[in-house]
Amino acid sequence: MSYDLVVIGTGPGGYVCAIRAAQLGLKVAVVEKRATFGGTCLNVGCIPSKALLHASHRFEEAGHSFAKMGIKVGAPELDHAALLGFKDQAVEGNTKGVAFLMKKNKIDTYHGTASIPAAGKVDIALADGAAQTLETKAIVIATGSDIARLPGIDIDETRIVSSTGAIALEKVPGKLIVVGAGVIGLELGSVWRRLGAEVTVVEYLDRILPGMDLDVAKSFQRILQKQGFAFKLGSKVTGVDTSGATLKVSVEPATGGAAETLEADVVLVAIGRVPYTQGLGLEALGVETDKRGRIVTDHYYRTNVPGIFAIGDVITGPMLAHKAEDEGVAIAELLAGQAGHVNYEVIPGVVYTHPEVASVGKTEEELKEAGVAYKVGKFPFLANGRAKANDETDGFVKVLADAATDRVLGVHIIGSEAGELIHEAAVLMEFGGSSEDLARTCHAHPTRSEAVKEAAMAVENRSIHM
Repeated sequence: MSYDLVVIGTGPGGYVCAIRAAQLGLKVAVVEKRATFGGTCLNVGCIPSKALLHASHRFEEAGHSFAKMGIKVGAPELDHAALLGFKDQAVEGNTKGVAFLMKKNKIDTYHGTASIPAAGKVDIALADGAAQTLETKAIVIATGSDIARLPGIDIDETRIVSSTGAIALEKVPGKLIVVGAGVIGLELGSVWRRLGAEVTVVEYLDRILPGMDLDVAKSFQRILQKQGFAFKLGSKVTGVDTSGATLKVSVEPATGGAAETLEADVVLVAIGRVPYTQGLGLEALGVETDKRGRIVTDHYYRTNVPGIFAIGDVITGPMLAHKAEDEGVAIAELLAGQAGHVNYEVIPGVVYTHPEVASVGKTEEELKEAGVAYKVGKFPFLANGRAKANDETDGFVKVLADAATDRVLGVHIIGSEAGELIHEAAVLMEFGGSSEDLARTCHAHPTRSEAVKEAAMAVENRSIHM
């Protein structure tokens, strides 16, 4: 079979790339090692975790918030099997949706493991045991990422779990230790804490959410502690004893020192992710990778081997599904002779806890390091009418604007539905907007989005409700 494009991997980057290329008239095939499309995100990552976050939040609301609103219900009971079924239903709906889109766009699909013997050729060890070779003008590697592992600690996905095992626990653990205070650890820790687990987070650094605005991270940590999280920052896990009925976790100061032992029923290792390129044959092809195993590409997603391209988690940049999607569209358009482009300065990030944390653009720390003069506007949800009416007043909106031009350089939000609110900032920044542009845009009342407007007004010290 001969194609214009073969995409290896059908996560958000791969399947979006294939669909956009097919829309533009290219003959496209995809190769997927799973039985279902969607990659880590749809099968064991973004989608199932959000289903569990939603369900567990509703469970906690029923147990702790309804009475304040005059709604009398009995103590909620957890049907664990039904909870996991709800999560699986979300996965099935989304993966079947991608399969439908493949058929709709007349994309040929192959289920199996791909390797690249040479530019222009893709060998597939098909799931049924057969083999097939595809010829193609272009190959896009969109194989995503895998969990990062701790040396000497074996993940069995039962007691010591990655994010994959953490979305499928057979029961709520009495004690859960989360290794890593990044997005994945805090989200999945939130799920099981709401359902009754005692959660302790061990983080090597002296802060949570590495890479996010420090002001936001500190405030968010205080909120999580109020919810029942315990944190051991500046600490590292050096071993897990699995011989007993409970796990014995050895924790030491990151800088060295005496170890302490913590007990846990489950340990979640959430220290990040690494590019997944095993079995592709990149070394034999001479495809250049960096020290972290990422495929090196230029601004057009080209590797050093002509005809081979890469996008998503296997290349540099944030390991985010929407970043991969935009790169998938860009490379498809480039291959079709158009001007595909991704603005890496305006890629939002969200932590889907409650409250949510969302960010786009630069942090204060990044602006200081770059020597950029900036102004800050900040507005708390405690002063927002809708947030007060809904009794969801944790958090704030923070706007960072260039001191000379007033161009918005970054926006950071902690609050209910922050992941939705952040996008008016993203659109504003995409068009080079100023804090005054945002401040003078009429916002409906009462809405949480008014807090975004007020934060923009606060850049010039003219917030009305604070």
